[in-house]
Amino acid sequence: MKVPDLILYTDSSPNGFKITVALEELGLPYLLRHVRIEKGEQRQPEFLRLNPHGRIPVLVDEDTGVVVFESAAILLYLAEKTQRLLPTEPQQRWAAITWLMFHASSTGPILGQRVHYEIFDKQSDPAVARRFRTLTEQAFATLDNQLKDNYWLAGNTFSIADIATFGWMHIAHLIAFDFSQFSHLSAWHQRMAERPAVQRGISLPHPATGP
Repeated sequence: MKVPDLILYTDSSPNGFKITVALEELGLPYLLRHVRIEKGEQRQPEFLRLNPHGRIPVLVDEDTGVVVFESAAILLYLAEKTQRLLPTEPQQRWAAITWLMFHASSTGPILGQRVHYEIFDKQSDPAVARRFRTLTEQAFATLDNQLKDNYWLAGNTFSIADIATFGWMHIAHLIAFDFSQFSHLSAWHQRMAERPAVQRGISLPHPATGP
């Protein structure tokens, strides 16, 4: 059997799940290399040669020789490679890219900091935790407003923007960051969670269990 050209270096994390979900949605064969963050494997020299910042995920395409890190960049690479998961009509295409960037610059970093200060850093200033809780609520409200009149984030077409955003919303739901009051966001989250490829993707390398 031919070894797949795509090699994904990842772990069970919001950023990692974005790419396993995308690959499962696309039905692309790939080889999964489990980088165990809890063992510090992302700081090993062989991994740092792929991503000098020492973070997952990393995608290696042996067919093209391309190495891509940063989850948003990997999603764009896969969409371009397959001509899928990114609308071709300009308005929806740029809506998808815009919401992909919103996830990369706002939703993901804000939720990541809230996880750190509210769950892991028990010595943190309570005011800092409150600030990131407020910023989280603002991001949820922004997403909820976009989904009020749109089935998917970019309109009526499922895209990499939805996959990227779900990576972090899945973890938010798992660790009980309540967003149930945002009805449109909650309905979108349920639609995402019911997709078979999403269910497969969030089980790889293994399901997240929370802090």
